[in-house]
Amino acid sequence: MGTVTIPARSKAPVREVAVEQPGPGQILVQIAWTGLCASDKSLIHDEWRPLGVDMQPQTHGIAGHEGVGRVVAMGPGVAERGLWKLGDRAGIKWITNVCRTCHFCKQVYQGGEVLCTHQTNSGVSAAGTFQEYCLTSADYATHIPDTVSDEEAGPIMCGGVTAYNACKRSKVRSGEYIVLIGAGGGLGHLGVQYAKALGMRVIAVDGGSAKGDLCMKLGAEHYLDFATTPDMAKAVAEITDGLGAHGVIVFAAVAAGYAVAPSLARSGGTIVAIGLPGDPAVLAGAPPVMMALKQLSIVGSVVGTQQDVDEALAFTARGLVHPMLTKGTLEDVDKFIEAMVSGKLPGRAVMKIGK
Repeated sequence: MGTVTIPARSKAPVREVAVEQPGPGQILVQIAWTGLCASDKSLIHDEWRPLGVDMQPQTHGIAGHEGVGRVVAMGPGVAERGLWKLGDRAGIKWITNVCRTCHFCKQVYQGGEVLCTHQTNSGVSAAGTFQEYCLTSADYATHIPDTVSDEEAGPIMCGGVTAYNACKRSKVRSGEYIVLIGAGGGLGHLGVQYAKALGMRVIAVDGGSAKGDLCMKLGAEHYLDFATTPDMAKAVAEITDGLGAHGVIVFAAVAAGYAVAPSLARSGGTIVAIGLPGDPAVLAGAPPVMMALKQLSIVGSVVGTQQDVDEALAFTARGLVHPMLTKGTLEDVDKFIEAMVSGKLPGRAVMKIGK
């Protein structure tokens, strides 16, 4: 890639913002496509303010954390370290940088970087990917495989790695049953594919025949419609020889999903909390008697490590996992959010940035 003329101003959804030049250890990425995540919707509409999470002033009100584009400028020290070349394709994630020195960052073998106490987050403490030019850390940006398109790679930066890591944290092994609540949604449809690729036997839970058709097409063995299944625990038990599923992932950010999840797991099973309701009164758990007698494990999971992202991308590079895409531009943000809220957004929304 030759020299790129970088404009002084960059288009964001409703205005232009100054293009900042990369400092030491940073790269400037010209965004080609960016995905829309439910957390973007929550940040834009201040839904997480009761939880103490809000967009900070340095974001300039720019959300987005599923961006993919090309490196057009590098800060001091980046080229010398051989991390990037101009024209390389780079992915920007929810976590844009970690400190590498805190207690959790040193626990690399446990994926502790995700818990870094000084991490920078796209759209929260750094300007996000809903803009033409985005600064990010050269160390933490992701190299995109040649065989994965920009528009498919974007959703893998958050939705894909979140679904993949949730499958791993469920501890469900190949040949065992996993229930995915919210399986037909933006995260859930990726979860179905990753679980299938990992050899799990998928019981998909969602509402409506269209979601059911999608889940079965993507590899689920069974589909349970919550609107027409009066006793979800009984239905799962009948599928699993009366024992329940080895693991349950709650992708849907609704109280009902968390309320029913423990009853779907067998003794010794694991429930993974993924969906993030804005209401702090929603709890992920079970009565202590059930927790103790069934020896259930309930774990939280959020995005994944750099290695997790690389692994998640590899499934797409191999043709095993493909995000279902609804395409548009930055001008479609509000429309996509409305469709997401109403449950009428197929798969993941991705937006083309610039020309």
